[in-house]
Order: sequence, then structure tokens, then C-alpha cells
Amino acid sequence: MIPKLVIVVPCYCEEKVIPITAPLFKEELDLLKEKGLISEDSRILFVDDGSTDNTWHIIEELSQQSDNYSGIRLSRNRGHQNALLAGLMEVRSVCDITISIDCDGQDDVTAMEQMVLAYKQGYEVVYGVRSKRKKDTFLKRITAELFYKLLLAMGAEVVFNHADYRLVSSVVLNEFAGFEEVNLFLRGMFPLVGFSSSKVYYERRERIAGESHYSLSKMFGLAFDGITSLSVKPIRIITVMGLSVAFLSFAMLIYSLIRYFMGATITGWASTVTIICFVSGIHLISLGVIGEYIGKIYMETKRRPRYIISRKTDNALD
Repeated sequence: MIPKLVIVVPCYCEEKVIPITAPLFKEELDLLKEKGLISEDSRILFVDDGSTDNTWHIIEELSQQSDNYSGIRLSRNRGHQNALLAGLMEVRSVCDITISIDCDGQDDVTAMEQMVLAYKQGYEVVYGVRSKRKKDTFLKRITAELFYKLLLAMGAEVVFNHADYRLVSSVVLNEFAGFEEVNLFLRGMFPLVGFSSSKVYYERRERIAGESHYSLSKMFGLAFDGITSLSVKPIRIITVMGLSVAFLSFAMLIYSLIRYFMGATITGWASTVTIICFVSGIHLISLGVIGEYIGKIYMETKRRPRYIISRKTDNALD
């Protein structure tokens, strides 16, 4: 059976880049159709994450020009992960496979063919993995690689150098719908579902137009969400730190008592202040990490919707 593909493209304030990348997505879609790899009713779905510019207006115009384009708009900005999830959940019942890709043109669209071929070989999830990071700045390249290594060290199941460019079958998406957490880190959650998976390597390019909306603070926030959403090792590290400090304090107590009975006690300000500052710092760091976990638990218990779809194009997938 020829699978039906929906390319899911989350976007936020991308009025400058969508007119350039949309034809590229359609060109690749048409090529896959010509080769008989996907069905003729395969589509492209843009997910507008509450943009404040003309992004939604452009998506509506594209949908009027061609049935290959359709779109949904979230009621407010919910972040990249929630926007992507909204698109995947919206189409999971009307297609056989999805490919998620950012709209900035950095991901190589020609890798989609290899993804579809891997699916036909029996793989339910195909991860797009960067083969090189030459286009990244030195700081971004180093921090990104350290982040993936840190996640792996924390016990999280992630694919090294994989972002959110991936093929996922409807079988996997239907099971993934059972994951109801609010704190999302999709690149670490899909491996938890299981099923057979493969990798496709590609070289990431520079952004075609516009500016990235992913600031350094947002990247650090996503990194911290990934660690705290997928691993409890930070809590265990706190426990080890606490035991270590307690052991050092106990050893210092014995040493002080020995010095006292030997009559060699010397009152000192520096040593006292140093110990107080060290222990206080450990306490504050520990409370901060524990507070992050408690905050996540608090948000999960509210059971608020992760996204709300406010509008759809006239030819939206049903």
C-alpha cells in the first residue's frame, strides 16, 4: 500500500521565510508522488503558533492557491514543542506517516525520500540526524554537543544530534497520544514509545531568511526541560552531594574535637565563613533543583490543555 504523508511544519512569525520554503516542501512532496513513494493525497500542514505577524495570512493564501497546503492556528503562542504536537495529533488519524520539519529551510528536504524508504523497509520512526555542524557558531556547536552528552549521561534516551526532523508512523502517533504530560521534550519522548527506528544523516544549512526566534535563554530552557522531564538523576546527585557534605562536616567535627583536646584550638574567621558559604551554596542549588521538579509536578496536576486550535484553513485535514 502506498502511504499517505503529511509534512507538519510548526512556525512562529515566519512571514519572511514561508514564501520561500513552502515551494521547496511542495517540490519535494511532488517528487515523492512522482516516484510512487507516497499517495497523491499527501499534504503539507502548517501550524501557526500564535504568530503576531502575517504568517497566518500567508498560510491561508497558500491553502487557496493549492490543496497541497493546509494550516491550523493556535489560539496563542504555546512554544515550538506544543505547536509541533498539535500538528501531529491533528493528522494522526488521517495519514499513514508524518514528517516534522522546521520552516526555516535549514533541514535538508531531500532527506525525506530516505526517510520514506526506511519506513517502507519496516521502520516506524526515522530520525533525521545532523552529520555536521559546520554552519553553527563555535559556542552553539559546543553547547549543543555537551547538552546531548549530558542528557545521555543523565539516563535520557535521546538520539545524538537529532532535533525534531523525523518521520513517525500513525501507529506510533496513536500510542504517543497516551503521553499526556504538559512539560514536553519530544526528541526525548519518542524513543520512549519504542517500535523499530532508524536514522537518516543530513547536513544542516544556514537559515534561508528571517531571524531565529530561539534565543539562548530559550535553548537553555529547552535543555533544562529535557533533563528534568526525562531523568531524576539531578535529585540523586543532590543526595550524593548532601551525603558528601555531611561526611566532610563529620570529619571536620572529629578534627576540631581532637585539636580542642590537644589544646591547639585556634579561633578563625576565614574557615568559619568558608564552610558556611559552601554549605549555604549547596543548599540553595539543591532547593532550586527540587523546586523545578515541584513546579513541573504542579503544572502537571492542573491538567490544562497543551494547546487550543482557534482557526483552520478551509481545506484543513479532516
